[in-house]
Amino acid sequence: NEEEARRLAEAAVSGFIVADLALDRAGIGALLRDVEGRIMLLRRHGAHFAARLLDSHADSRLDRNFLTIGTGEGTFGRVTLDLGEKAQVWASSLRHLER
Repeated sequence: NEEEARRLAEAAVSGFIVADLALDRAGIGALLRDVEGRIMLLRRHGAHFAARLLDSHADSRLDRNFLTIGTGEGTFGRVTLDLGEKAQVWASSLRHLER
């Protein structure tokens, strides 16, 4: 849920104050933006969640309500989030990141 996503993000990166977020419909991950404009990807990793700050949109792809995001980090892998109507808005946000 949103509260858990906020808590996980703030625990992963000190000073990350969530301003906006989008949850995957199946609960496998979330995208969060903080008050400084940084974007974090949360994804399920076994029984836990892993978090990464995104610094590029080079490895992202939009397909209707689905946004596939990779960090370029092999161990983190790629994740496809079903963000519903928010997918296009978040894809646009990612385009503002460095390539």
